[in-house]
Amino acid sequence: MKNYVTIEYDGLYIDGQWMNPSSADRIKVYSTATEDYIGSVPEAKNADIDNAVEAARRAFDDKKGWSTWTSAERVTVLKRFADEYESRGEEIARRVTAQNGMPTALSQKWETTNPAQLLRFYADMVSGQQEEIRQGVKGKKVLVTRSPIGVVGAIVPWNVPQSITFLKLAPSLAAGCTVVLKPSPETVLDAFLVAEAAHAAGLPAGVLNVVPAGGSVSAYLVSHPLVDKISFTGSPEVGRLIGETCGRMLRPVTLELGGKSAAIVLDDCDLSSSIDDIYRASMTNNGQVCWLSTRILLPESRFEEMLDIITAKISSLKVGDPFDPDTEVGPLVSKRHRERVEALIKASVEDGARILIGGKHPEGVKKGWFLEPTILVDVDPKSIAAQKEFFGPVLSIIKYTDEEHAIEIANDSDYGLAGSVWSANFGRAVGVAKQVFTGTIGINGYATDPSSPFGGVKDSGLGRELGAEGLAHYQVLKSVYLLQPNDV
Repeated sequence: MKNYVTIEYDGLYIDGQWMNPSSADRIKVYSTATEDYIGSVPEAKNADIDNAVEAARRAFDDKKGWSTWTSAERVTVLKRFADEYESRGEEIARRVTAQNGMPTALSQKWETTNPAQLLRFYADMVSGQQEEIRQGVKGKKVLVTRSPIGVVGAIVPWNVPQSITFLKLAPSLAAGCTVVLKPSPETVLDAFLVAEAAHAAGLPAGVLNVVPAGGSVSAYLVSHPLVDKISFTGSPEVGRLIGETCGRMLRPVTLELGGKSAAIVLDDCDLSSSIDDIYRASMTNNGQVCWLSTRILLPESRFEEMLDIITAKISSLKVGDPFDPDTEVGPLVSKRHRERVEALIKASVEDGARILIGGKHPEGVKKGWFLEPTILVDVDPKSIAAQKEFFGPVLSIIKYTDEEHAIEIANDSDYGLAGSVWSANFGRAVGVAKQVFTGTIGINGYATDPSSPFGGVKDSGLGRELGAEGLAHYQVLKSVYLLQPNDV
C-alpha cells in the first residue's frame, strides 16, 4: 500500500487568507486502504461560517468587486484558475484516492481534467453571452438581462469531490457569484489544494471560501440569512431537509440526490463486446457514483447466457491497493459506509435475493474498508435490492419478458437520475431510452458532457447542472420593457 506523508492545515481559507479557526476541533483523515492516519484540517463551526459568508457577501456587494467585473475580466482569472488547478491535479488526485479509495487510474483522469475543463467551458460561455432584445407580441421590445444571483453555499460529497465541486464552482464563479464551499469531512485535504489554486490564480478575497464541517454546521450554512442560493449534492434524506429550509426562506436551491438507475440490456445486444462498458456504467469508482446503472435488466430469452458474461467480468475485477494502476475496485470510503452496504446486502437476502458472487471482505486483506464486488440475483423489482441505493460495488440482476416490461421495471423507482440502454440497433435503443422517466440516459455506455444538463427527477433531485442550464441557475433574469420601440 501507498506510504503517506501526513498533511496538516492550521487555518481555514476565508476572505482570501488562511484564517485561524474559531475552535481547536479538527477533522482527521485516515487512509481507506490501510486505515493509517494521513492528515487533518480545522473543523469549521458556526462562527467560521459567519466569517466566510460575510466575506463572500462583502466581495459580492463591493461596487468594484467580482460581481461587477466584465465577463472578459472574470474569464482571465478563471482560466488562470484552471491552469493553477491543473498544475496541482496529480497531487489532488493522489489525495482523493487516499481519502475515498477511488482507483488512481480513475482519479488521475476525473479529478485532474474535469474541473479545469469546466472552468474553461463556463468561462467561454459567459464570454459569448450577450444581453438579449426580444420583439414583444404587443409591438414593443423587451431587454432581457442576466446578473449573478449572489452568495452561493455549495455543499459537496466525498465520492467524486472535485468533479462535483466544479459542477458548482465553475458556473457560479463565471456568473459573477461568490461562494462558500463546504466540502465533505471525508475529503478535505484535496479541497484545501483548490483554495491554494484559487489564491494563486488571483481570485479576489472573499470570492471563494473553503470551510469543511459536519452536518449541523452545513445546516447553519443553508439557513444563513446572507446566503442567496444553495447547491447541494448528497442523499435524498439530507436534500429534503435542505429543500424544506430553502422553501421556507424562498431561497433558490439545486439538489442532486443520487439514484438507482437501470441498465436495460435488449435481446439483440452483443454483451460480450459491451461488457467493459457495462462495468464502467454500473460499478466504476467502487460503485460510489450517483449515476451508476446498478440495476441490470436482462431479457428472459437470453438471461442465463448474459448473466454468465456479467458474472465472469465482475469476478475478474482486480480488488486491492487503489494506488496500483491496475486496480479496478478499491476500498469504500469508511468503515461505517462499508457496514451500511453490508447491511443492505443482508437485508436484500432476507428480502428474497441471493448472493451469486461477492458480498464479503476479500480473503487475506486484514486492513482497509474493502468489499468484494457483489452480484445479487433472484431480485424482485420491488425488493430492497432493486429499490435502495447501495452506493457500493453491488449489482442487482433483474429478469424481464419484453421491452414494455423492461421499461416498466426501469420506471418503477423512487429515483430518476440516469440509466442506460444496450442494443445492436441504435434507433431501437433510443426509442426505449425516450420512454424511461429519468433526467439522463446513455446508449451503449454512459458519460456526462459539459454541454448538456445533468440532474434528475423524483427523489433524484431538483434543478440541473452542466450546460447553459447549469449557468442559468446562478443568474437572475430581469425584463426591461422598452416603452419606445425605436429606442433600440
